[in-house]
Amino acid sequence: QVQLVESGGGSVQSGGSLRLSCAASGYTYSSYCMGWFRQAPGKEREGVAVIDSDNSTSYADSVKGRFTISQDNAKNTLYLQMNSLKPEYTAMYYCAAAVVWCSGAIDRRQYQYWGQGTQVTVSS
Repeated sequence: QVQLVESGGGSVQSGGSLRLSCAASGYTYSSYCMGWFRQAPGKEREGVAVIDSDNSTSYADSVKGRFTISQDNAKNTLYLQMNSLKPEYTAMYYCAAAVVWCSGAIDRRQYQYWGQGTQVTVSS
């Protein structure tokens, strides 16, 4: 079965950096799209960044210029490099896989499989 396992979260001060990883298994990686989403307490889950099989990327406006999504197809692993972190980025971060179809847009409805999440906490 499809499994997505995130790692790399933690606590960091404002302006710091973290790199999240998501190890995927159980399906043909890079067939469609992979994405990062986040959910803060009391808020809806929102899209952060997505990458398609051609390595085309899309970012939420709030993270453009600060976050970089990438993938290593040989390792079946998705990454999110997060720089210049701000306290408002504090949330549980989830990776997700679209294995049926995707447009490359940051749309969580296109994603069928989700990881368990990794917590990112940014203090001021």
